[in-house]
Amino acid sequence: MDEQQIREAKPTDIKRMAELDKICFTLPWSLNDFKTEIIRNQIAFYLVFEADSEIVGYAGLWAIKPEGHITNVAVHPDFRRRGIGAKLMEELLKQSGERFGLTEFTLEVRITNIEAVKLYSRFGFKYAGKRKAYYRDTNEDAIILWRRM
Repeated sequence: MDEQQIREAKPTDIKRMAELDKICFTLPWSLNDFKTEIIRNQIAFYLVFEADSEIVGYAGLWAIKPEGHITNVAVHPDFRRRGIGAKLMEELLKQSGERFGLTEFTLEVRITNIEAVKLYSRFGFKYAGKRKAYYRDTNEDAIILWRRM
């Protein structure tokens, strides 16, 4: 992993982002979902993490001033535990604050995804509640997290 960069997602990234979602999640977004997010959704903002010109992670949110609703953070399993998720989160929070003036952020995460909860807590996210049976593949609850300035 010699060359690394984080940059804003563009339409040519859609196919790879959808492929990555299938690898990372049990309820992946479709190719059309990504097309909508990247091309048509005026409040969506996504970053990708490239390692040696290959997209190995991405993160995104919806900018609903003053809030940012984080939609997804994904890192390919072969590239986890290298700080990529943290770098994506740091940059997503920074850029969305600068570009859109966002000061509060929220997200949902599986109650069993302890690693993700730890990552988000490092960025100041705090428990704010639960969504019962949020994930339709397992009826698993989601934890609602908020970060307020």
